[in-house]
Amino acid sequence: MSVPLDQIPAPHDAAQLTLVDQLVQWGRRRIDERVLRPGMRMPSIRKLALDKGVSRFTVVEAYERLVALGYLDSRRGSGFYVRERLAPVLMANGVPPAAPEREPVQSTIDVVWLLRNMLQSASPEKGPGLGYLPSRWLDGELITNALRSMSRLSGAQMLGFGMLQGFLPLRQQLQTRLEELEIGASAQQIVLTSGITQAIDLIARLYVKPGDAVIVGDPAWFQMFGRFASQGARLVGMPYTPDGPDLDALETLVATWRPKMLIINSVLQNPTGTSLTVAQAFRILQLAQQYDFIVVEDDVYGDLAPPGYAATRLASLDQLKRVIFLGSFSKTLAANLRVGYVAASADVAKAIADQKMLVGMTSPELNERVVYKVLTEGHYRRHVERLRTRLDGVRDKTARMLEKTGLRLFTPPSAGMFLWADVGVDSDGLAAAGHEAGFLLTPGSLFSPHQSPTTWMRFNVANCGDPALPALLSSHLEKAVRRSA
Repeated sequence: MSVPLDQIPAPHDAAQLTLVDQLVQWGRRRIDERVLRPGMRMPSIRKLALDKGVSRFTVVEAYERLVALGYLDSRRGSGFYVRERLAPVLMANGVPPAAPEREPVQSTIDVVWLLRNMLQSASPEKGPGLGYLPSRWLDGELITNALRSMSRLSGAQMLGFGMLQGFLPLRQQLQTRLEELEIGASAQQIVLTSGITQAIDLIARLYVKPGDAVIVGDPAWFQMFGRFASQGARLVGMPYTPDGPDLDALETLVATWRPKMLIINSVLQNPTGTSLTVAQAFRILQLAQQYDFIVVEDDVYGDLAPPGYAATRLASLDQLKRVIFLGSFSKTLAANLRVGYVAASADVAKAIADQKMLVGMTSPELNERVVYKVLTEGHYRRHVERLRTRLDGVRDKTARMLEKTGLRLFTPPSAGMFLWADVGVDSDGLAAAGHEAGFLLTPGSLFSPHQSPTTWMRFNVANCGDPALPALLSSHLEKAVRRSA
């Protein structure tokens, strides 16, 4: 679907812009927003001229200007391609990390495109690539009632810095919740953070030095790639199968790279939706012991797994000897509460709390008090049950729609909010086409530490209800087939 040039956002003097200027602005915006990503081939001159209703000479001049501005490369006989425009990553001492003899991934990871568009997306129905549930699914009354209760507190109780490790009553409540998961942790072993993102940041700062290898899923949560890459880490991708992580490949990777740590979702992995079995969890811990690496277990999606769901948490087997356990309420309560936590051995918890103080003092106690009220007033469990029920109601329907459209699912849907699907064509191109049509789609390249082109794409089942989505997918796939014929 094309966008008329008169709909391209422009400065206030847009009326004075020529068609070439407007087309250049269109290209720059798409590249800056990472809709058109480094290495992607631009539409042919003929195709873009037809789509935009301009002459081929206009497209040629616009492309040449984009080359001059450093946005495109011109390849004789092949076309125009988005130029790589990465800034060098500097370490704390201002010196770029030395390139190892065998570097598994790029030294910098670009995830700005998806982050910016996730935050700017106005309609969840148009956001199959979003990583959170639509606000209409969440219970604003839970938050409102908690705030109402807090309004009766004296102002003096809210004016201090708060505790370094976080609001003590909430940590005590989390201790009880962890016991239900068969994870033993005292309140002193729990550190509250501003979401799992800050927890990952603190762990990276504390344990990862330039050149250290870190094992991540391939595919996996994209944001941590950028965080560890900026720390100078070598990101090593662990492949996934429909049954979960490929542990034979993992053994080869850890024997080769001797990593500092492994980061993994044990329950409802993002984006594949797979979960660990007991046997898989035991083998990961055996490898961690044998090769002496830390395991960071991200359980952000754990509450979306129904009671009795077949999944094993590493921390329940290890009891926080070698595992650092992360949790959060961003997916089930409200993304902007930013309340997460770390559970670890006493020494590790103290080190993380000290690092937290150096980076940003304490975490916001107001938000932590809100979560504490929600958890202790007895409504959270029922709220989560309703979320699971709603996800169950749309998951199979979304899966059938994707399969009917011609996509292939990585694994049969069972729980959680994500489906990982093979779209059969370059998913970067599909994401670009979706953006033109007003949809936020998540290309699979963002979930790989290599960011290499892939035909896989993540879909949030709660955000796939727009009736125009199947038509968009079908149309793009049909065009791709015709082009390859």
